[in-house]
Amino acid sequence: MLEIAQPLGPVIRGLLLTAVAVLWTVLLVRIVGLRAFSKMTAFDFVATVATGSLIAQAGTRAQSDEYLQALAAIGGVFLVQWSLAKARQVSERMKKVLSNDPVLLMEHGQFLERAMAETRVSRSNLFEKLRSAGVADLSQVRAVVLETTCVISVILGDEVEEQVMEGVRRI
Repeated sequence: MLEIAQPLGPVIRGLLLTAVAVLWTVLLVRIVGLRAFSKMTAFDFVATVATGSLIAQAGTRAQSDEYLQALAAIGGVFLVQWSLAKARQVSERMKKVLSNDPVLLMEHGQFLERAMAETRVSRSNLFEKLRSAGVADLSQVRAVVLETTCVISVILGDEVEEQVMEGVRRI
């Protein structure tokens, strides 16, 4: 019986340590808010990936000080992310430094080659997005925007209100 229990020790420890790290992360999300995993900026994306990596590391720590360090690092990621979000809110300069502008890639069914070259988005990338948006005819496309989250938005219809395109950079 002892031979079976010993190999399970690391497994049980890994499960428990990971569970606590996940619960710690959930608590931090509740404190900081759902924006923590929103991926609205490049840093938000990096923070999401880093948090996942740190949770995985926490579950494999053999020493308690290493485990606590991993939990502290998760807290540090959330703190930096929260601080940068606040800085973007209060300072237009910080907003410009920390955030990307969405970029117009297509307008009225026409590819904007210069914008595509600058953002390194190929026609094949755009065609993939257009197909997934159900576009059968390029004349249906009012605008295609590379968002700050690196998601490509396809806008169809007859007209696009100016407000919808607020902040979108034309290259």
